[in-house]
Amino acid sequence: MAGVQRRVTEFCDRFGLRLPILEAPMAGACPPELAIAVAESGGMGADGVVLDPPDRIAAWVERFRAGSTGPFQLNIWIPDPPVEAPDRLRAAEEYLGGWGEPGEAGAAAPVFAEQCEAMLEAAPTVISSIMGVFDADYVERMHARGIAWFACATTLSDALAAQEAGADAIVAQGMEAGGHRGTFDPAAAEHTNVGLLALLPHLVDRLRVPVVASGGIGDGRGVAAALALGASAVQVGTALLRSPEAGIHEDWASALADLPPERSVPTRAYSGRLGRAVPTPFVTAWARPEAPLPALYPDQRRLVGRFRRGAAAGVDPVNQWAGQGAALARRAPAATIVQDMWDTARGLLA
Repeated sequence: MAGVQRRVTEFCDRFGLRLPILEAPMAGACPPELAIAVAESGGMGADGVVLDPPDRIAAWVERFRAGSTGPFQLNIWIPDPPVEAPDRLRAAEEYLGGWGEPGEAGAAAPVFAEQCEAMLEAAPTVISSIMGVFDADYVERMHARGIAWFACATTLSDALAAQEAGADAIVAQGMEAGGHRGTFDPAAAEHTNVGLLALLPHLVDRLRVPVVASGGIGDGRGVAAALALGASAVQVGTALLRSPEAGIHEDWASALADLPPERSVPTRAYSGRLGRAVPTPFVTAWARPEAPLPALYPDQRRLVGRFRRGAAAGVDPVNQWAGQGAALARRAPAATIVQDMWDTARGLLA
């Protein structure tokens, strides 16, 4: 296992880690307290900022740095090209009406270019992307400030595109991962059902840059397996959601307990983009034969937000994302979870 040790050590030294575990940047479920706990344990904290305007990005970073000098990443979605689908939007809105009345429209979405500038200003260890690649100018500006770029990919073609665009590492996202699938083509997400066990060596053998493994990793056994398959580090999300630092909605936290791998489901019900979630009554209703297709992203996300702000009791109050390793998530401090993962992995790799 000398090769594993060398690979992990090089990655950790490069990005200021004491152990090769990264917090997944989960939008809406990455309070600074969770990122601080992971970073102080020797890993990398994270925040998903896709819905955050610049002032909220700055406030999160300020709170993080008040609690840790460790490494952290800020993650954002690359915007999809705008597509008009009024009939699909209207059908989804009518279907949501079966749960009750909508509320206010809500604030306008943040401006992508302004979010990108705010991330540069914050100067995190890593800026990471999902759903595509940054343009060449932004990558150059990132690197000029000493910021690394990690790009999420679910296929070799997407990974190669990111590598050629200047990515410093690829986050290989298996289909087991909770939350949104990082496929560059939104329409192809249902057809990229590649598990991490197959995806990881496929990417490692063909890329020049380090690969971070993500998807279904819930304990030290998963960490050890990913590193043995060629990853330089792992990224975990669902495994941390039941920690007190995550502070997620109690219904969501309880639903993760003992959730079998086959019970988490891919759905577009929450946002219009495919993501893996708990099979709540709301989620499963969108899979019924009589249900319409959810609206495209971001229309579906906005619609669901409106009904949450209204009088629609059957609409899930939060997106209950869940990876296939959800049953391994423990109610324990995040620092304990991260350290136990690494201790177990080291023992298996010794």
